Amino acid sequence: MRAFLTVFAGALLLAFWVFSIVDCTRTAAIRMRGLPKPAWVLIVILLPILGGVLWFAIGKDRPNKRGAKPSRPMYPDDDLAFLRQVDSDREHDQRIRDLEAKLAELDDDGTGDQKTGPSNDSGPSNDTNKD
Repeated sequence: MRAFLTVFAGALLLAFWVFSIVDCTRTAAIRMRGLPKPAWVLIVILLPILGGVLWFAIGKDRPNKRGAKPSRPMYPDDDLAFLRQVDSDREHDQRIRDLEAKLAELDDDGTGDQKTGPSNDSGPSNDTNKD
């Protein structure tokens, strides 16, 4: 039983080491922190377990870190700030419509029969009969 656990633990450590090497070599150089890509690959290869732990703890930049760009394009439905802005714009537009309606109501109540728009009676008429 003890031999089985030793072999199993060794297989897990080997899998972690191989995964660390593959991840380090496939990660874009722009996402690496601290050292250049070849240095990280050497560290992960030469220090099997410790190198992998260092790679995942220190060397690989996290994509969800503040200020980092997302690894895939961000669509408007995924962007919470955009959705909040849309809701805010809708509420703002609704408030403006409500205020304009109240203003029109006040104009109608306060002026009686007067029209608020431009009048057609203000200028000379072009309706002259020359017969």
